[in-house]
Amino acid sequence: MADAARAAILPHFRSVGLTADNKLAGGFDPVTIADRAAETAMRDVLADLRPDDGILGEEHGSVAGTSGLTWVLDPIDGTRSFISGTPTWGVLIALSDDTGPVMGMIDQPYVGERFMGGLGRCNWAGPGRSDTLGTKSTTDLSQAILFSTFPEIGTDAQRQAFQRVTPTVKLTRYGCDCYAYALLAAGQIDLVIEAGLNAYDIQAPIAVIEAAGGVVTQWDGSPAHDGGTALAAATPELHAAALALLNG
Repeated sequence: MADAARAAILPHFRSVGLTADNKLAGGFDPVTIADRAAETAMRDVLADLRPDDGILGEEHGSVAGTSGLTWVLDPIDGTRSFISGTPTWGVLIALSDDTGPVMGMIDQPYVGERFMGGLGRCNWAGPGRSDTLGTKSTTDLSQAILFSTFPEIGTDAQRQAFQRVTPTVKLTRYGCDCYAYALLAAGQIDLVIEAGLNAYDIQAPIAVIEAAGGVVTQWDGSPAHDGGTALAAATPELHAAALALLNG
């Protein structure tokens, strides 16, 4: 599925004349021919290999299955980055049952990296390299590196909550889309704090990060696999400290 998505997307990346439609009235939520083509390509693979499974995709909706398993697809997570020519966008693939995601992949087609977690897998592969995944051991917020798409996304109240965390960490960086979650699972950063998510934005990152030893919940500590807010942390201690600040 990831190979099929790469083949559908890469001819369009940084291409002359690439355009985007806007899916959001009163805002900007872009979708391109590459988004739609990649999801179609992944669905074609599933129709051949897993016809009894359900599908939930960002661009082409949901299809009920009979197996109890659902594939949750985001063909391009970070379409804003994609149309801007930055390489941090990725393909998200999750396999979920009624408890949430059990396997996930964060695929970065342009830079050639793949991060997978769940069902006995916890590994990363890139150009000329591969390794197991593992989150950092940071427990003190003052030593943490935080990533987020804020302040662009979120309500005023959510931005205020987020700004209670930022003064307490060592470094805050913005952007990176799904690549931030991959960096957390790979032991490069410590926290990701997000809002305004859908299930297809977060299910693959949840599976990858949990397999690598991290923690992902909503800002109130509840499961995040249906979307909403997300707090991803390298350790339970770091998660608890950030959660307390988010909740005032």
